[in-house]
Amino acid sequence: MNAVNSIEAFVKSVHIAQGEYFVSNKTDVLISTVLGSCVATCLWDARAGVGGMNHILLPQDLSNSPMSQMHGINAMEILINEMLKLGAVKSRIRAKLFGGAKMVVGLSNIGLRNSRFAADFLRQEQIPCEAQSLGGVEARRIQFWPSTGRARQKFVTNAPVETPIVGEQANDVELF
Repeated sequence: MNAVNSIEAFVKSVHIAQGEYFVSNKTDVLISTVLGSCVATCLWDARAGVGGMNHILLPQDLSNSPMSQMHGINAMEILINEMLKLGAVKSRIRAKLFGGAKMVVGLSNIGLRNSRFAADFLRQEQIPCEAQSLGGVEARRIQFWPSTGRARQKFVTNAPVETPIVGEQANDVELF
């Protein structure tokens, strides 16, 4: 086992899925997610040692759904507010963005819309984006150390790009 792997063996790993977020001020925490067209925003305040990640499913929510944290503005506000509760200062927050791939050929490019939303939000809130990996057609596995802002990305090259199947429409109902 090399030095990097032995250190990471003592790290508490937290995996987030679509619509989730996680914030921590602990040095032994690693946040991970897997992205396709979704976007993960990694935010941190290095001086406070506080950071977090969200997993944005859609850029906007037009409903009053309890699932609204999965959508752009709500996901960003929740992430920032939770960081502030742990001692982050908004003017010191930095960002990294990942995801936004075009995963399904022939459908709208939700990945591009998610990417644009996240980048525009950071600009409007004057949060500097220090790194980004957005777009393409490959899924990504992201690891983020919230107390330092360190991030690692690995492309998932085995994930197939899906093509929607267009079939004949029928009014038949089939019961199993």
